[in-house]
Formats: sequence, structure tokens, C-alpha cells
Amino acid sequence: MNVLYPLKFQPIFKDKIWGGQKIRSVLGLDFSPLPNCGEAWVISGVEGSPSVVANGFLAGNELNELVEVYMDDLVGGPVFDFYGNEFPVLVKFIDSNDYLSVQVHPDDELAALRHHSQGKNEMWYILQADEGAELISGFKRHIDRDGFVAYLNEKKLRQVLNIEHVHAGDVYEIPAGRVHSLGPGILLAEIQQTSDITYRVYDWDRTDDQGHPRELHVAMALDALDFNVSESYKTTYDDRLNHTVQLVQNPHFTTNLIHLDKGMGRDYSSLDSFIIYICTLGFVNIHYRGGMEAVKTGEAVLIPAEIKDQIMLYPKTESKLLEVYID
Repeated sequence: MNVLYPLKFQPIFKDKIWGGQKIRSVLGLDFSPLPNCGEAWVISGVEGSPSVVANGFLAGNELNELVEVYMDDLVGGPVFDFYGNEFPVLVKFIDSNDYLSVQVHPDDELAALRHHSQGKNEMWYILQADEGAELISGFKRHIDRDGFVAYLNEKKLRQVLNIEHVHAGDVYEIPAGRVHSLGPGILLAEIQQTSDITYRVYDWDRTDDQGHPRELHVAMALDALDFNVSESYKTTYDDRLNHTVQLVQNPHFTTNLIHLDKGMGRDYSSLDSFIIYICTLGFVNIHYRGGMEAVKTGEAVLIPAEIKDQIMLYPKTESKLLEVYID
């Protein structure tokens, strides 16, 4: 069997009623034919939207097929034992040119019961935000199930939602159960569990080009919602140049920020997991045993778990990578 190597994939573009043009104009993924490109899925094992390899001798193969063939050599022993042939993490870029629906995702237990699926815990890393851009994360004051329904029916839900004004570099972890939405003017990278289950609770009374409102899932959402209030919803961290800074760690994925202006080594000999690098700024050459691969802004690369030797990261200019794995 041929030796595995860092894998890049063909982006999967998603037309959204709230999408815009930044995936093309800012990230340079200019081959999307969609007028309202809201999402570009750059690594996906989601059924019906699988990533297809774009480089090397495995070009043309689907990601989950490779997991089935290469197993722990690709994803790591514990990861394969737990997730089987489904690649467990979905990576996408999102461009919100309008408000997304106010929504919530189920946790693992509810998703397994209802959908025979993983739940959907996710995180956002803001790449670019227009002046005044805002997002919704959680509630700003305590509210119960009945109160939520009352505010929703009176079209006053925004009054109890936590509004955050956002800037480039902001990080938000969105655990399953947390109500959330994005406002217009935000471009971000999202890392999440492999799931495409979303319960919409409010869609701003919006209709499509046929005059039809999008489907809502209020009854299902009520069982998923976490009504607890947090003291802070934004993740705080120190952006340290030429260091690895942890942003999010949970059972589903760990995400670190690597901000570079010179070469840096990463040693994964003690980690039994795949690695994903998502380039959010600049251009980085990745040197590994047997070769070199490059990523630029708007690209992601999957490093197989069997590549255990030290990896060297060489930025061509000041660059930022999100580093993702399961620990």
C-alpha cells in the first residue's frame, strides 16, 4: 500500500439565502458558481457531501472511503475505534451576508435518538468582520421554556438573546444546546462535529424568492435548548507569535492557533490522531517525512495520523494556522 501524505480536498460550495461573496473575494476561492455562496466545506465526512481528494495519487477518492481503507493510519487508533468509517470533524468557511436563522443543535444523546447521528458541537474563529457586525450566542438573562415560546410568538426573541459585537480573531465555542446566529458582515472558519442537524427557531420572517418561509423546528428545538446563562460567551486567549495557543478543547476536537513569522516545528509523536491545518492568513509550507505541502489563506490540509515525525512549518509571510485534532 502506498504511503499516506497530507491530503487536500476540493471545496464543496453551499448556496444559502443569507450568503454573500467573501468566500470568493476574501478567501480567493473564486471558482464557486453560486450567487449567494454562504459556505465552503473544505473537509467533510458528512453523508451526501463528502470531501474528494484533490492532490496526489489518491485524488478523486472520497474521505470516508479512505478512512475505511487506511483506518487508524489515517485518523488514529482511538479515533477509528470510536468513530469507525465516518471522519469525525467538519471544517467549513462561512460568509454571512445577512442574518442566519436563530438556531440550536442537538447533543450526542438527542441526535443519536432522533437522527442516528452525532450531535453538533462547534466553534467559530472570526476571519473578518465589517464594522458593527454582531452575532448571537446564548441568552443574556434567565428564561424558561414557556418564556422562550412567549417571546418567540410575540416576535420579541431578540430581547432575551445575548448579542456580541465581533472583530477579526474573536473565538466563540458553540456547544450543542446553545442558541445562536450570525449577523451580516462576518467571515469565519467553523470547526464542528460531523453533523448537519440544525433546528431553526426563528428566521426573521424571511421568505425565499417564491415567497415561502423556511421550515422551522420549534418543537424539536425546545428539547435541545440549554437555557443556562453564561458569564462570558467569548473565548479569551493570548495571541503569541511563534507559539501554539489553545483556543478550544472538548471531547470532540481540540483547536489551537499557530501565529507564525518564522519557521516552527511541531512534534506529534505522543498524539494518536489526524491533524488538520486551516490557513486563515498568509501562506505556509509544511515539511514532513517524505515531502512538502503548502496551504494558503482559505485552504485546509489533513495530516494523516501515521505521519508521526516532526513537522516543520515555514511561513512565506506572516501567517496563521488553526490546528485541529482529537485528543
